[in-house]
Amino acid sequence: MPGPLDGIRIVEFAGIGPGPFCGMMLADHGAEVIRIDRPAGRASVVGASAKDVLGRSRKSVVANLKSEDGIALVRKICASADGVIEGYRPGVMERLGLGPDVLLGDNPKLVYGRMTGWGQTGPYAHAAGHDINYIALAGALHHFGRKGEKPTPPINMVGDFGGGGMMLAFGMSNALLNVARGGEGQVIDCAMTDGTAMLMAMISGMRNMGVWSDERGANLLDTGAHFYDTYECADGQYVSIGSIEPQFYAELRRLAGLAEDADFDAQMDPRTWPALADKMTALFKTKTREEWCALMEHTDVCFAPVLTLGEAPEHPHNKARGTFIDMGEGGVQPAPAPRYSVTENGAPTPASAAPGGDTDDVLSSLGISDTDIADLRASGAIA
Repeated sequence: MPGPLDGIRIVEFAGIGPGPFCGMMLADHGAEVIRIDRPAGRASVVGASAKDVLGRSRKSVVANLKSEDGIALVRKICASADGVIEGYRPGVMERLGLGPDVLLGDNPKLVYGRMTGWGQTGPYAHAAGHDINYIALAGALHHFGRKGEKPTPPINMVGDFGGGGMMLAFGMSNALLNVARGGEGQVIDCAMTDGTAMLMAMISGMRNMGVWSDERGANLLDTGAHFYDTYECADGQYVSIGSIEPQFYAELRRLAGLAEDADFDAQMDPRTWPALADKMTALFKTKTREEWCALMEHTDVCFAPVLTLGEAPEHPHNKARGTFIDMGEGGVQPAPAPRYSVTENGAPTPASAAPGGDTDDVLSSLGISDTDIADLRASGAIA
């Protein structure tokens, strides 16, 4: 079945990380996403591969953006679209002749999504950067890590994908809805620094209220508390504990054999947390992860085993929900999320291993004849 974005056409200028993630999100939910690939090959950290999750469910057109005919062709494609996604540094699209003034002039209803680390404005706007830098400047990276240790980047989930790609998908959906209700097209300036700061909203509020310290690893949710942490088991595997609420903490104590240990009575006294964490560290090493699962899974402890990406698809809960899907040559991939009660998302298709494979079909859908397509190919405008 088509997803809720069925009938929406998005043009995505090939890039890496957050831009493709946004394109994947929109494609997962039914949009037709046409990626403009480069003649030199796809921009991807894994190359052109069916296993590239971020590249799934796309149509690919290879266009030469250094060619006048190539630029004119891309303008024609964008004129047929509802939205555009680009992730270049500020000014690049303008120099190509594909900036928002040009494309919105061609198509006033166009939603033009711009994905950058620092944003289109500000002192850092034209500087290079990566996720680690964006989340550092936004005030997030400082808070990831254990007490007395240096900040630890949480891979690139927070800046690139949470504060970047997913935030842009949210902005694109909002602007597309506005157009559908009679509004005009517009530009979305999505900066990973801004998005990351938004993801820190609850922590910012806790700090404002005096219940969150700038000291790393000393707070309720950053491994400071003994009841919100991971613990190594006897077999070297790990489990996660999140027993914050009193009733869940009581269940943890009961099942772990700590109900009679009076030291654990002062749950919310930070002065006791280091010593209690030491006790729990020793306790969890007395059983294997499987044994702790047998004892605590399906209870109100707020417990889960810490699984690898290889283990997660095989867990009974994930299998029951279809959280992961086997896409054949595309390997095992996360299924589209979230889910809807009526407009069920269609199954994603693996990324094409051959960029440009949809060029002729896309151009034909725009009314471009086979002869003109051949001429564009001969001129080097397309490949």
